[in-house]
Amino acid sequence: MCFHTSQTKKTTELENRFDVSLVDDSIREYFDVPRYHMNGFSHPNMLVIPQEKSNVLAPGVWGIVPNNKSKEEIKPYFKEAVKYGGGLNARSEKVFQHFIYRSSIMENRCIIPVSGFFEPHDYKGVKYPFHFKDKENKPLALAGLYTVIDAFITFTILTKDASPLFAKVHNKKNRQPVILDDENTHNWLSTDLNENDIKDILKFTYPEDSLDAYSVSRDLFSPKVDSNVPGIIEREVYDDLQFKI
Repeated sequence: MCFHTSQTKKTTELENRFDVSLVDDSIREYFDVPRYHMNGFSHPNMLVIPQEKSNVLAPGVWGIVPNNKSKEEIKPYFKEAVKYGGGLNARSEKVFQHFIYRSSIMENRCIIPVSGFFEPHDYKGVKYPFHFKDKENKPLALAGLYTVIDAFITFTILTKDASPLFAKVHNKKNRQPVILDDENTHNWLSTDLNENDIKDILKFTYPEDSLDAYSVSRDLFSPKVDSNVPGIIEREVYDDLQFKI
């Protein structure tokens, strides 16, 4: 599942890439600080493009919360929901049935721009993190859903069955985030989609030859190490890992 991401792009690059504007210029300095590793279970603030205002980048909290909660209930909900994955990911196959997702899928879809993300590879019981990014170093568009709690956006990243590349890497769960190309990014935020249109977009498989995937430091998984450092997205080769993309 996609529980770890990176976002190292300046807000101006995201604005240009997705033809949007930052909703409030006072937050530009905060979001211009590169985040080399964001652990979803810390529920970081990230930028999203919400369907309701698809021309803006708005701050959101990673981890979707039911829209009947108040802002004071967000943190307690996260503590309770950790056993269910903290609302960080949503299975795309369940978006029309799940009690949270079904209230968002028609009118509260979003794009989560990231510079990359991480998935674990299991080899002889040991987890090795792999970093995925665009080969041309462009921001990636992940499909998501969101709720609005008072003035707060809470969101989740949609996942799907793994393509062959992701099945090689994420070989225990065989899942991957839903990554969209330019056309599907635009369509995902449209207000005119019906259920079948949405299902068609969720079936889209991002071209594997556009992605770069490589192993990185196992510090990514260590709670004792500050992994939000530039080196965490650098390639690390393991002699005992008999695995190549």
